[in-house]
Amino acid sequence: YILLQKEKLTRQCKRVMFAFMKKGKAEAALEVLSLTYKTFSSFLTGQCVEALILGMMFFIVMTVINMPYALLVAVLIAFTALIPIFGAFIGCFVGVFLILIASPIKALWFLVLFLVLQQVEGNVIYPRVVGGSVGLPSIWVLAAVTIGGNVMGIVGMLIFIPLCSVLYALRREAVHERLKDKR
Repeated sequence: YILLQKEKLTRQCKRVMFAFMKKGKAEAALEVLSLTYKTFSSFLTGQCVEALILGMMFFIVMTVINMPYALLVAVLIAFTALIPIFGAFIGCFVGVFLILIASPIKALWFLVLFLVLQQVEGNVIYPRVVGGSVGLPSIWVLAAVTIGGNVMGIVGMLIFIPLCSVLYALRREAVHERLKDKR
């Protein structure tokens, strides 16, 4: 219902804001809300791209080293990777179980492969892809995930990256304005 009525709800919210707030404050609030919307949608896009990259990495490596169920496991890991940090581990457990049925030795090798690829993905690819999509430097993405996870668990990991990105963009804009005033 919300998506179907998005334009109408937007108009109504704007009218309410301008009716009960001063014009300058309403415009500032709308700018922050617009930035928040763009940031959250970019974050979701970045999450999807990151999951796709991870799934492709698994498919390519598993195919090259001749692992069974390469496509199935890669797709499973890509879908579960949409859950930040821990999602891919869910895919790993299912993947280990599937490969264990075909070959216990290959299941052990898959576990090693998973740990290596997960380290590359978690420390290099995720901060760059997701950080780049929301305009947040990689170090702040890692900080946001860590703080969000400690404060609110998995939900915090999802919310804190775009939230930190919005705060970062607002602070960056304020710093630029201040420096421009000081010349």
